[in-house]
Amino acid sequence: MHSLSQNLILKWLASLALLIHLAFRLISPENNVAVDLLLFNLVGLLTAGIAFKAPILTDRISAISIGLAALIWSLGSFFSTWNSFFQAQVPDGISDLCYSIFYPLVFLGVTRSFTYKRSVTALELLDTIIITVGLISIFTAFLLKPAMLSFEGTTWQVFTSILYPVGDLLLLAMVLIYLLLTPVGIRSLLIATGLLSFALSDLFFIWSSLNGSYTFGSITDDGWIFGLLLLSFSLGFPASEAKFSDKISSYSATIALIASSCLLGVAALKPGYFPSFILIPAFITIALAFIRMSFALSEANTAGMERVLARTDELTGLSNRRNFLLQLGQLKSGFIFLLDLDGFKRINDSLGHDAGDQLLKQVANRFSRVIPNGAQIARLGGDEFGVIAQVDQLEAFELAQAIKATLSYPITLTAQHVVVDVSIGYASIDPTVDVIDALRRADLAMYQVKVKGGGPVLWEKGKFEKIG
Repeated sequence: MHSLSQNLILKWLASLALLIHLAFRLISPENNVAVDLLLFNLVGLLTAGIAFKAPILTDRISAISIGLAALIWSLGSFFSTWNSFFQAQVPDGISDLCYSIFYPLVFLGVTRSFTYKRSVTALELLDTIIITVGLISIFTAFLLKPAMLSFEGTTWQVFTSILYPVGDLLLLAMVLIYLLLTPVGIRSLLIATGLLSFALSDLFFIWSSLNGSYTFGSITDDGWIFGLLLLSFSLGFPASEAKFSDKISSYSATIALIASSCLLGVAALKPGYFPSFILIPAFITIALAFIRMSFALSEANTAGMERVLARTDELTGLSNRRNFLLQLGQLKSGFIFLLDLDGFKRINDSLGHDAGDQLLKQVANRFSRVIPNGAQIARLGGDEFGVIAQVDQLEAFELAQAIKATLSYPITLTAQHVVVDVSIGYASIDPTVDVIDALRRADLAMYQVKVKGGGPVLWEKGKFEKIG
C-alpha cells in the first residue's frame, strides 16, 4: 500500500510539473534555467520514479527498463540543455550516449509489457538486444554513406545524427506491432500514444533542425516528456495477453542476424566502404546470436530431458505408471501382464531400503532382457511391474514363463545372495475391452497367483485359466 501511495503522489507531481511547464511555455516563451533546465527535466525524473514504483501487477523487467529509459534520457536532456545556458560545457558525447542507450531500454520495456511475466528468460533478453543492436546498426550503416555526402561533420557526428531518426522509426514500427498483437485496452493505448508522442516530437525536432527552423525551448519539446509520462502511466494497468509475441521476437532476431551478416559481407567485398566502428555492432549481433543458439540448444535439451523424466521411473529407468497407462490406451490388441514380487518386503525390511532399491534395479534388468521388441515394460510403483505386448495367446504364455524364469536363480546384493519370486497375472486386450477393465482383470489374475501360488494365471472369458 505504501508503494502504491508513493506511485500516486509521483503521478500527481509529474502531471502538475508538466502542466506548469506548458503554462510557462505559453505565457513566457523566453528561455530560462528554471523552466527549461530544471522543470522540464524534473518531469522526466518523476516519470522514472513512477515506473520504478509501478504496482506489483506490472512485470518488473518492463517497469525497470522504462524507468531507466526515462532516467537516462532525462540525464542526456539535462546535459544538452546545460550547454545551452552555461559556458562550462559538458561533452556532447555524453548526451549522445544517454540518448543512444534510451532506445534499447524502451524496446525491452515495451516488448516485455506485451504480456505479464514475473521473470525474463535469457532468450527473450538476447532477442531484444539482437533486434535493437542489429537493426539500428544496419539502418544507420546503409544510410550513413549517402548522409555523409549531405551532412557536415565527422563520421561519428553523422552516425549519431542518423541513429536518432532510425530509432524513432523503430519506435513507430513498435506502435504498429504492439497494436496488432495486443488487444485494445487502457495499457495498450497509453503505450502506443506515448511512443507516438515521443517519436513524432523527436522526428519534428530533427526535421526542423535540418531546416534551420528549430527554436530552443519550443512547446513541441514537451512531446518528449509527455510520451515518457504516458509510458510510465501505462504500467499501472494490467497487460492483456498478446498474440504470437514469442514468434515475432524470434523472427525479428533472425532478420537482424541475417542483415548483420549481409553488412559484414558488403564490408568484406568493398573494404573501406563503411567506417570500422559501424561494423562493431554487426559483430556483436552475430556473437550474441551464437550465444542465443547455445541457450536455445540448452533449453531444448533440458525440455527433452524433462519429457523423458516425466515418462520414466527414476529408480529403474523403465517407463513409469503414467506412460504405461498412456501406451496401454493406444494398444488395440495383445496382452497386459501385471507382475508383483514375492519376498521383496522381507528383504527390504531386513537389509534396508538401499538393498531393496538394488534388488529392484536388478529385477528390472532381468525382466527387460526377455521382453520382446515392441513390448513395453514399466515399474508401476513399489515392487509391482507391468508389461504390454502385441502377441498371441501362446506367445503371451511363453513370455510369462520367461519372465518368471528370470528369477529362478539368486540375486547378488552387496551383503549376500537373495531369492525372490514373482506372481504374474495377465489378460487379453481387444477393441471391445476398456483399458481400465483389462487392467482390473490382469490384477485379479495376479491376486489369484498371490493367494494360491503357482505359475502365471490368465484371465480369459470371465474366468481364470492356468495354462501349462
